[in-house]
Amino acid sequence: MRSPLLMTALRARTSRPYPPTSSEFTARFWQGLSEHQFLATHCDDCGRLSFPPKPFCPHCWSRAARWQALSPRGVVYSATTIHAAPQVFRSESPYQVGIVDLDAGLRIATRLLGTTSSAAAIGQPVELVVVEYDDGPLFAAQLLQPTNI
Repeated sequence: MRSPLLMTALRARTSRPYPPTSSEFTARFWQGLSEHQFLATHCDDCGRLSFPPKPFCPHCWSRAARWQALSPRGVVYSATTIHAAPQVFRSESPYQVGIVDLDAGLRIATRLLGTTSSAAAIGQPVELVVVEYDDGPLFAAQLLQPTNI
């Protein structure tokens, strides 16, 4: 049985259109993503999560931040369709992006897969997935079909 913290992987046989910058600190996030885990930072002092991950807590400024794997499940809070895309994403437009409320209590922005209507995606359950590009991983949210819930 698959761990509830592991993400499903999708293969993209191309390079990432806009590869993210990795630092010594964020390398752990990208390593976790390549291992099919979505990581955020958790503050041991105030107990809050933060994403994007930070070496300090943006809520109480504590340096007691540690990595924590999160459940990839959530719900679409808001969504929109991008028609006038930046040059690097123009070949992919139109595409959907959204704000997802993760079950763990974080609200994140991400690409939405599995829909062509951003309005219909609002309120729908999603699962974060790892998109495995030739040059590294990215994450996105995929709408769950009723049989997958």
